[in-house]
Amino acid sequence: MNFFKRAWLNLTAKKGRSILLILVTSAIMLFVLAGLLIRNAADTATSNAKKSVGATVTLSANREAAFKKMRSSTSTKKSSKPKLTTSPVKLSDAKKIAKLSNVSSYSATVSTSANAKGFDAISTSSSSSTGGGMGMKGGMSSSSSSGDIAISGVTSTASTSAFEEKSSKITKGRGITTSDEGTNNVVIESELAKEDSLSVGDTIKLKATTGSKKTYTMKIVGIYKASSSTSTQQGPGATDPSNSVYTSYTFANTVKGSKYKNTADSVTFNVSDPAKVSSVKTAGKKLINTSKYSLSTNDSSYQTVKASMDNVKSFADKIVWLVAIAGTIILALIVILMIRERRYEIGVLLSLGEARWKIVAQFFVEMVMVLIVSIVIAGAGGKFVGNKLGQQLVSQQTTTATTSSTSTQTQGGQPGGSGGAPSGNSKPSGNMGGGGAPDDSSSSSTSSTKQAELDVSVTVLDLVELGGFGLAIMFLSIMLASGGILRLQPKKVLID
Repeated sequence: MNFFKRAWLNLTAKKGRSILLILVTSAIMLFVLAGLLIRNAADTATSNAKKSVGATVTLSANREAAFKKMRSSTSTKKSSKPKLTTSPVKLSDAKKIAKLSNVSSYSATVSTSANAKGFDAISTSSSSSTGGGMGMKGGMSSSSSSGDIAISGVTSTASTSAFEEKSSKITKGRGITTSDEGTNNVVIESELAKEDSLSVGDTIKLKATTGSKKTYTMKIVGIYKASSSTSTQQGPGATDPSNSVYTSYTFANTVKGSKYKNTADSVTFNVSDPAKVSSVKTAGKKLINTSKYSLSTNDSSYQTVKASMDNVKSFADKIVWLVAIAGTIILALIVILMIRERRYEIGVLLSLGEARWKIVAQFFVEMVMVLIVSIVIAGAGGKFVGNKLGQQLVSQQTTTATTSSTSTQTQGGQPGGSGGAPSGNSKPSGNMGGGGAPDDSSSSSTSSTKQAELDVSVTVLDLVELGGFGLAIMFLSIMLASGGILRLQPKKVLID
């Protein structure tokens, strides 16, 4: 008799045992499929992170070299007062890096300050200080070199981390774009607009604190709302976040002086593939004077997502292999018990001259038939189990990442200094013109804990992969149990 037919008749004749085999095999296949789905979803999430999270390379003044030069000059001239001198970034040098492969776009940042003239800048005071409220009329400044209005000159507001991370958003009008280069257009904060009854289309005047101290007439093209609750500057003369305005970097350079034309405090390059950020940095260093400039990278968001997804993938791999090994052992034990139960049937077949390999093949065909039904059942429930396990794993990784990020920020101390660079995810490169830029610490905190979501879905390829694992488990199970069949002697079996 054909062993395929014998396998089918045996399964249909003993329905109780067949159902038990299907249930056990379905449970094994269900967890194997869940592991495969989570692993594949983690790979997809990591791949998507390259497109959505992004990474940046920031070109700025080499402060380390500047400090070294300052210390050297101080040691030779002990009577002189130490003075830190940094070089602004030439846009011509930045454009060389912008031409590198994997650099999708770039944005320049210039930070300076000015005094309000003809309108009130918002002033704040702590409980230990006296006065406060809406003072500073007509451009009163607490410092001779720092104004009460922090100017952040950018290529476009949309490219700054504050707007990218939604910690700031345009509520009226529009943001600064590349079309504003060479203009006196400005975007102001909503609280400042409310206090001075300003709206889109109105004009304000800003008086430079350096150089010729010229007064500039600015046209308001947009109003934004900032979620930051911290001061943009620390220490004496700190200015309220609402006093931060955005202009084109060309205007900020004009306020700082003619020698700053076609320069920037820092230039941030967006890297299309975060995995290539190191190669972009290496290639960029060859195009610049490293004694004047430095290149810093920021792919923390991508690395955070990648690390958490790698952990999820690792756990999913462990699920697959542990279930596969346990499943092989369980099915091998079941087949061994099944063989012991069917010793007489095997003895009769052997006495009739049936080849031993055909008997082993019959058992394998029976298990494959069970496997086919089990894969169908696992395919129906795999998405549900995979989603539940995936959500739990991502939730654990998010909690771990958030705790780690909070601990790092607590140990790192308060964000200080003025003139931070709000463009992209760049780090502050120092204030070259006095004054501060909008505080992006809140947005960087948000990006550092950004997590990818697992999109668990069952595809034909997943079922094929599951079938491959199932066949391997069945084959190993039958091989482990076939020793009993090969050792059986038909005469002894029939006599017993």
